[in-house]
Amino acid sequence: MKNKIIFSPEAPAAIGPYSQAILDQNNTIYISGQLPIDNKIGKIVSDNISDQTLQCLKNLEYILKSAGKNLENVIKVTVLLTDINEFQEMNKIYENFFKEVKPARSAYQVVALPRGAKIEIELVAQ
Repeated sequence: MKNKIIFSPEAPAAIGPYSQAILDQNNTIYISGQLPIDNKIGKIVSDNISDQTLQCLKNLEYILKSAGKNLENVIKVTVLLTDINEFQEMNKIYENFFKEVKPARSAYQVVALPRGAKIEIELVAQ
């Protein structure tokens, strides 16, 4: 089996030369960083970190579903924030998505993200 490109029409398309996700030969999915873009309106949902976190996680769920997986399959999450002081607000939304199975996670402050987003989230799932 070759690596398979995973695409969900519900999540925004990649904004560069990369795939939304790749499912490898071991059935592990690597999902590219998701911005808080609502695919229905084609732009970032709001300037609020809670709203942006929610949209990033929804986009990740859409892609997981396209690969026949769900949040319980997630093993590693990476969160990029433009303001680490918004970590607690982000975490309040994040914890609602990962209740039973809590994957490993890293969170970093970065200087800037594409399209002026406050957050970007990527993950790995099996």
